[in-house]
Amino acid sequence: MAGGSNGTCRIHYKKIPAHTTLRALSETFSALPFPSILGGNPAKASEDGFSYWAAEPRDLFEFTSAQKDPFSKLERALGRYRLGNDPAVDHSATTAAAPLPAGLFCGGWIGFFGYELGRHIERLPGSAIDDIPMPLVRLCFYDRLIAYDHGSDVFWILALERAGDSESPAQKIAALERCLDRSERIRPVEPASANVENVEFDSIPRNMTQDNYLDAVKRIKVHIRDGDVYQVNFSQRFEQPFAGRPIRLFHWQNQYNPSGYAAYIDAGSFQVVSASPEMFVTVHEGLIRTKPIKGTRPYINASDPHTLTLNRQWFHELLTSEKEQAELNMIIDLERNDVARVCKPGTRRVIQPRTIETYPTVYHAVATVGGELREEITLNDILKAMFPGGSITGAPKIRAMEIIEELEPTVRGVYTGSIGFIGLDGTVCLNIAIRTVIITSGIAFVQTGGGIVADSDPQAEWDETITKARALLAGIRAVQNGQSAC
Repeated sequence: MAGGSNGTCRIHYKKIPAHTTLRALSETFSALPFPSILGGNPAKASEDGFSYWAAEPRDLFEFTSAQKDPFSKLERALGRYRLGNDPAVDHSATTAAAPLPAGLFCGGWIGFFGYELGRHIERLPGSAIDDIPMPLVRLCFYDRLIAYDHGSDVFWILALERAGDSESPAQKIAALERCLDRSERIRPVEPASANVENVEFDSIPRNMTQDNYLDAVKRIKVHIRDGDVYQVNFSQRFEQPFAGRPIRLFHWQNQYNPSGYAAYIDAGSFQVVSASPEMFVTVHEGLIRTKPIKGTRPYINASDPHTLTLNRQWFHELLTSEKEQAELNMIIDLERNDVARVCKPGTRRVIQPRTIETYPTVYHAVATVGGELREEITLNDILKAMFPGGSITGAPKIRAMEIIEELEPTVRGVYTGSIGFIGLDGTVCLNIAIRTVIITSGIAFVQTGGGIVADSDPQAEWDETITKARALLAGIRAVQNGQSAC
């Protein structure tokens, strides 16, 4: 990926065997200033294969909804640092150098892009109320981090050497080793399970009534009937008082809903806890991929005959559902068009057609689309071509986003935006921020939705949003009530 810079960095690293738990390491980093954690659970092994812990950022880029021209500001921020041509330096106590694994995030930016960044890409109504004080974009520059390789069970301690540093690379690595040592002395208690079925929604504040929701779905169906749009991803937001420690909610999610693109961001005045299973975009060695999810059924991880029968039934339902197939096919076509805008001609393709994947609590229908990036393409180009992800907007994307702006009363913020990293070497990994909780001012905000198509039943769509929210709210209550002290 192209880009300029005025600060050259060099990678220093050390490889050591794993000697602490991922939960203990997350607990340790949560006590440091402005931590960011990506992954931290076993589900990472089947996705990009690495989890990351960072804190004490050396730079910060924030863009608010009151500002203008985010992409020129973002370009200048990302251009402040670049990776030099010097080879990486191995500080491991071994005779032979241990090469860094392919695709490893070696330092750079971690943070999020809010859904409403789309207002700066397309002309949208902008009528939804912005009632949660958060930046639209927040990226922290980390010059040191710990990575866990799920495939080989080792930690990589990484530090960037920068001109004018007050600490040497060896000092940075030593400080991270002390974090690992401290975490080894922590013995977290496993989070307690929550009673998911015991969440009553009558007393839970939300941004629309049930009648408002059902009416909005009917209006979307009129748009579809009139040929205005094929699909719209419509959502509603719930609120839950929360006075617990946000990191404990992250522990709870990683225990009971481990996801390949989980994330924890602590900005001081607010925290983000994401249990997302969906990848928005990855970039590595000039290749770009996106992996939309459309279609969900329950999955129970048990081996008794009754459960096995239920699982087979749900799997078959999702596999053969014409409605679910049509929804994902629409998004595949949308993503093929988006990817083509940044790829070399003739390289765009469907890497993996529709397939059913098993997650800790659900089956998902997924597909992967990708291609080879053109030489001159930057992160800004990718965002302008593809953000936000088509699976959480609808098709056609722009018209679907216009309808979302008209019908959802409050902004989405981080929800259905993207969380992840932007490496100095051009490596990028961003999720779709679904199953994501925003915590601020003693309130936890949860938002859930689903794709509305021509044959959608409004009541069934309402029930689906409740089902999706139930597990998130149950986890919040379990932590709030002190049932999962760690």
